[in-house]
Parts: sequence; structure tokens; C-alpha cells
Amino acid sequence: MPDLLIELFSEEIPARMQLRAAEDLKKLVTNGLVEAGLTYADAGALSTPRRLTLSVQGLLAASPAQAEERKGPKVGAPDAAVEGFLRSTGLTRDQLEMRDDKKGQVYFALLQKPGRPAAEIVAEVLETTIRNFPWPKSMRWGAGNLRWVRPLQSILCILSDEGGAQVVPFSIDGITAGNTTRGHRFMAPDAFAVTGFDDYAAKLKRAHVVLDPAERAAHVWADATAQAFALGLEVVEDAGLLAEVAGLVEWPVVLIGQIDARFLDLPAEVLQTSMREHQKFFSVRDPKSGQIVRFVTVANIEAADAGATILAGNQKVLAARLSDAKFFWDNDLRAIADKGIEGMAAGLADVTFHNKLGSQKDRIDRICALAGEIAPQVDADVEEAKLAARVVKADLQSAMVGEFPDLQGVMGGYYARAAGLSDAVAAACKGHYQPLGPSDDVPNDPVTIAVALADKIDTLTGFWAINQKPTGSKDPYALRRAALGVIRLVLGNGVRYSLLNYIEPAMRRAMAASAPERDLSLSLKELDDRVSIVNLIDFLHDRLKVYLRDQGIRHDVIDACLAMPGNDDLTLLVKRAEALAAFLKTDDGTNLLQGFKRANNILSQAEAKDGVEYSFGPDPKLTEDPAENAVFAALDAAEEAITPAMQAEDFGAAMRAMAALRGPIDGFFEAVQVNSENPIIRRNRLNLLHRIRAICLQVADLTRVEG
Repeated sequence: MPDLLIELFSEEIPARMQLRAAEDLKKLVTNGLVEAGLTYADAGALSTPRRLTLSVQGLLAASPAQAEERKGPKVGAPDAAVEGFLRSTGLTRDQLEMRDDKKGQVYFALLQKPGRPAAEIVAEVLETTIRNFPWPKSMRWGAGNLRWVRPLQSILCILSDEGGAQVVPFSIDGITAGNTTRGHRFMAPDAFAVTGFDDYAAKLKRAHVVLDPAERAAHVWADATAQAFALGLEVVEDAGLLAEVAGLVEWPVVLIGQIDARFLDLPAEVLQTSMREHQKFFSVRDPKSGQIVRFVTVANIEAADAGATILAGNQKVLAARLSDAKFFWDNDLRAIADKGIEGMAAGLADVTFHNKLGSQKDRIDRICALAGEIAPQVDADVEEAKLAARVVKADLQSAMVGEFPDLQGVMGGYYARAAGLSDAVAAACKGHYQPLGPSDDVPNDPVTIAVALADKIDTLTGFWAINQKPTGSKDPYALRRAALGVIRLVLGNGVRYSLLNYIEPAMRRAMAASAPERDLSLSLKELDDRVSIVNLIDFLHDRLKVYLRDQGIRHDVIDACLAMPGNDDLTLLVKRAEALAAFLKTDDGTNLLQGFKRANNILSQAEAKDGVEYSFGPDPKLTEDPAENAVFAALDAAEEAITPAMQAEDFGAAMRAMAALRGPIDGFFEAVQVNSENPIIRRNRLNLLHRIRAICLQVADLTRVEG
């Protein structure tokens, strides 16, 4: 079985496109080969800035011959029908077979499709792949019609086995496939021939090209950390930058440079952001002070002077970039010294947040009011929370955030400290955007929690008030992320409060902003029929379901708990769901659920049939069997334990008490016929089933649990 090697060699491919392009090449080619009848043992795709490479091992030498049987018209059918069938099969009438069918004789065509050599199929599949490659952006060059991300220069395409390697005969837009490639653009630019993947990879390495992007990234990180360690420093981890840099070089050469002393007083985040975004430099910090003091750059060439000229040029360009950053920093600090951080925030009155929700200043006022209402529930100082809410968006007016939008919040923390505000306020400025995603940290400082919750709830209620809700995959205002942020803030800090108490006043303010002519004394339904707090709570519950499913809690368990009162207290809701999930994993939980469902089904059928509700208390004097007495005793004991457990919100204890019902309920159904011929006994037993159901439903709506 031959192996296939393909290389598409071009001008530099943007780093952000390389990984996806390699995956697309593998998918398109291997899918095309399999569809044409060529199976294979293994395949792998790699990339460098100038090449996409695909290696396919254990490929069939030819596609197998295929036989196809096609049923045609009846014998004696009109000639036009038979002629049409013959044209579709490419046969003549005398090549058709006549076979007996249920309704008479029918023509059948036996089609033999011969196998095709692998080279023919590969050439066909590769041309289709190249012409239809899904680049995010592509270009044409010269006089041809071919489109590629950058001008395609050569194609390597060979099939190799024990007998040697053969070039797949293939040409596209004047580019003819061959068995040669080139090494590093500067250090080994000459062409060389290869005979297979191992030979290809080895010769590329000798030609100063590391083919595997993971190997390039590992080399960069190992060399950078080793050089930093030798200086008593450490490299700031940045997985995204590492992947990007690995896509910028074919032969990574790590160099460590110095930052001019006049820039070392800039905040570490400013240095790191400026170097990462503009220069693709890694930051190197002093572990003792946390200050960024050096940088790592990755060259694509081994220079004769050990990189001194490269570093000098990089340091010169970096100094120009950091001069801009220092200007912004100094300018912002002067502005704060002149008018304070609230003075910096004053300009937000002229910045529109949304044309239906007012300015950023209007939004800050809403957040301030809501943060003051939330603060007591999270043990935050009310006035400090309000102060923080007034200044957390101030850095949006700063020159630094204007240049580096990713630093909003971070710079707010620095500016709050520069203005002499407390650490709690500064922490809120930095942390109130968090959590930004499922893996982001959840703030735990009380003032930050209050402001972060207020910020996200105002976002949700504001866009609900103007009926701008997420639809399908569209969520332009990131409302799903805001909802998940609320959930993680509440659960991560054990906040115990009804979300309705947060959402209702926030919705009133949002409604007032979107429709100022409305009377705020009216109920929410009277304010605007489009707005429904229940709908927003349901939206939060939907996001909570997704979050809890990721934590391993089944959807039916969540539904059973959502059906209970107080479901807008998310901490209580999750506590109940976790206890129920754990309970249902035990044998007692599973068996009790079956007993409950049996009792509920019998009771529901009887109530539907009789048109009455059997909720009158059962009388132990009307029992006829010891199994009935056992259930009465078990229910009394369970209720005595469950009631205080529920009051203490100890759901685990309540469910353990419920578990004691399992045996008596099983015994009851084994010994007793509920629908007795004696109507008094039947009614009493149905009332007993109602008591079983009522006690079990105190913990969760078990009717919603599957199984």
C-alpha cells in the first residue's frame, strides 16, 4: 500500500489561518479519497508559514471494482422509457437482463465499474480541493483564475512504496506537481527532491524548517523560559501569543531584549498589551516585584551577530510604541490630578450607550442605584458600592483605553488608586466585568460583587425592556454571557437573595429610560406588555440549566427543582438540585422514586376518573393490613424529620428521611389493593397515597424526574 505526501507551497500564510487550513486540507482530501473508494490507515496535516502538508499512510493502490444492479422498466414498456433507461446506463438493449417480477417481467442492467489507480483519484481530488479551499480570505495573482490565500508557488504530490516514489501527474493553473520543495527562505532557499514523508521532514529540518507547529511552539517556550531563568526572571504565559508566533516562523530563534528604563514605571498590563499586540513580544517579569523588565522576541533566522542587530531594531521600534503608551499614561494621570476620576467619568454623559437606553452616564446612574440595593445582601458597604459604581466606567474616557480597549477595567483600577480611592473601589473597577467567560475567575470582594451584579443585571433588564433578546445563534449584546456572569457571581459567592428583588427595580429603571413618559408607580405589566420579568427569569434558568449540565446534573433533576417555590434564589435552587442528584444516584433514591411514581399514577388516575381530589387526611383507624399501618408510622416519622430539615434548607437530611419511606411503600403495594371494593377503604387508601405524594413533593417535583 503506498503512502501519499502532499505539500502546497506558497507565500506566507497568516498565522491565524494555518491550523484551520491544515485541518481543512486533511478533511477535504481524505473525504474525497474515501468517497472515490480509496481507504487509508492514517493521515496527518501540518503547517508552516509557507506550506500546508498532508501525509496519508496505507492508501489503497487502486479503488476496487464495483458491480451495480439497476432495475428498469417492464418488458413491453414504451420504447421511449426503455431508450431512456439505456441512455442512463450506457448499455444496449441486448445487454439487459429480463427477470420475473411480481407484475411480470422487468429489465435489469448489470453495471461493472472498474477500479481506478490511486494516482488518478488523488489528482482529481487534489484539484477539487485546491479550487474549492475554504480560506476566510483569498486572492488571485498573475493572469490565472486560481484563488489562494497567498500566491501558490509549487505543489509536491508523490505516492511512495517499497519500489520507490512516483509523482502524481497533476497540473493546475500552470503549476505542475513534482517531487521537490524548498527550505528556509534565506538560509536554505534551493529546491531539493524527496521520496516520502520521513525523508521530507528530515531534509526540511536540515534546510532550517521545523515542520510541526507544536514542535516550533515547544522550542520557543523552552528556549525563552531557559534564557529568562538564567537572568532570574520568568516569562509571562500567553498561550495565544505562543501559537501565533509559532505560525510566524519556520526556524524559531529566541532572543531576549531589554526595555528602556524610562518605561519601566508603566503598569505591567500596559507593557504586556503593547508588546503583545504591536510587536508579538513575550513579556518577561521580575518574580519579586511582578514588574515587566524585559521582552522575548522570536526571529526567523540565525544571524551572524547572534541577533544583536535584530534586537537593536526591535528595541528601537518598541521604544516608539512605549513612548505612545507613556504619553497616554501621563496624560491620564494629569487629567485625574486636575479633575478627579469622577471628572474623567463626566464625559460619559456625551457617549451613547444605546439610543433607546440613554447615555453611558444614564447607565452608570442605574448601576449605581442597583449596586446600593445589592450591597447589603453581599456584605458590602452601601456608599462604597455606590462610589465604585460611579467610577468603574471612567477609564472608558481615558486615552490609554482609547488606544488599548482590552485594558478597560484594568486601567480603571490604576486610576482609582491614583485618585486616592480605596482598594475595594479600585478592585471593583478592575473586576466588575468579570467573569467574562466560563473559565474566567469570579470576583469575591463584596464591593466588586455588588457592582458586577448590578452591571450585568442592568444589561439584561435594559435589553429586555427594549425587546432586544437573543434569538437563535444571534446575541449581539452578549446577553447569554451576562446571564452566565450573574449565575457564576451568585453561586460562586453563595449569594442568598431573590433575583426578583434585583430584577424588578432594575427593570423599572430600564423601562423609564426607554419610555420616560411612563408612570413608574404603575405595575410592570402596565408599564409595557412586551416586558415580562418571568421571561427574563426563565432566560436565566435556561442558562443555569446549561451551566449545571456541564457540572453533571441531569436536566430532569434541574426541572424538578425549578418547579419548586423560591426558584429565583439560585443558590438555594442549586443546593436543592445537588442534593436531589446525589439522592437519585443511590438505590434508596431510585427505588423511592419508583414507589412515588406508582403512588402518583394510581392517585392521578383515580382523581381523573372520579372527578375529585383525594386530599383529605387518611384515617389510621380504617386500615385493614399491617402494611398500611407501617406506611402511616413511616410517614409520621418522615414528616417529623423532613419539616425541620426543610426549614433549615438541609435538603440532604430531608432526602435521607424520605429514603426511610422506601421499604414501607414497597410493602404497601405488595400487600394491599388500593382500589378496594369497599369505597370507604378505597378512599382512605387514596388519601394515604396523597399524603405520600405531598411529603415527597416538599423536596422537589419528582413528577418531572425521568425513570
